Amino acid sequence: MIKLFRSKIYLALVMVLGVLAIGILGYRYLSEYSWLDAFYMTVITVTTVGFSEVKPLDTVAKIFTVFLIIASVFIFAFAISVITEYILGRNSLQLLKKKKVKQKINSLSKHVIVCGFGRNGMQATERLSVFNRPFVVVEKDKEVIEKYENDILFVEGDAIDDEVLKEAGVEKAQYLIAAMPDDAANLFVVLSARQLNKELFIISRASLATSQKKLQLAGADKVIMPDKIGGDHMASLVVMPDLITFMDKLSMEGEHTTNLEEIAIEDFTNEVNCSSLRDLDLRRKTGCTIIGYIEPDGNYIINPEADLQMQPKSKVIVLGRPEQIKKLNEMFHID
Repeated sequence: MIKLFRSKIYLALVMVLGVLAIGILGYRYLSEYSWLDAFYMTVITVTTVGFSEVKPLDTVAKIFTVFLIIASVFIFAFAISVITEYILGRNSLQLLKKKKVKQKINSLSKHVIVCGFGRNGMQATERLSVFNRPFVVVEKDKEVIEKYENDILFVEGDAIDDEVLKEAGVEKAQYLIAAMPDDAANLFVVLSARQLNKELFIISRASLATSQKKLQLAGADKVIMPDKIGGDHMASLVVMPDLITFMDKLSMEGEHTTNLEEIAIEDFTNEVNCSSLRDLDLRRKTGCTIIGYIEPDGNYIINPEADLQMQPKSKVIVLGRPEQIKKLNEMFHID
């Protein structure tokens, strides 16, 4: 529709320039005006301002002026209507688009809110997209929103504003990622989000080590320092390059694949009758290996024993090749 409006605007512009050109040429050669006088006569004629002629017009020039006035009235009226239609239509399309986005956000629950769409925020959304996790991005830069709005749900505004967080569905969200470059802004977001949703799991970025404890006191469940992680990772590649490269490959995913999976015990017990990790027998059934167990209180057990008794609301971390992980998910109907 916007392309249609633009084509009409181009047509109206051509017609306006055309009537001006015809007027200038007509007065220049029919009445033998100078180019400046011809331009002046054309402008006062098509705008119907009522100024006097440069010099008296003969019969041919008068007839030409009548037709020029009639043509210019219709052409300028058409141009004004097209421009008005374009402006109103563009506003209507923007309002309609915002309404659709708002409806989509209102339909979400247990989604992720990403505050800030800079380098870290963009990386977070790319990762969430790979795992098909619904998310909403809060961003105040209009240019960034216009660039990515066709692929991502945006809420325009400052994330430190409670109303903006509510518009992003913070009361129904499950996670919030504060990925803004300013630690103070992230601190305000964490404080506001924690007040609006006590059950929200909040992950915040921090640039300074001194901000880490403050963010945790404000209500952040996890605080990530990208610069520190990057430095540690580079140093580890020097000390034990093969091990770090292997770990990187474990966490890499393709379009529909991953090498690691976190699975709730309920996903297993709903399908088979089992009480211990040995009863699951995942190695024989799927080729996957259980490398970690997360107890209900959050305690992590690395390389758990086969006789470990599984508890409700606990989880296992499974390692396997992509095809093995896929077989596991299909066997136990895990989404």
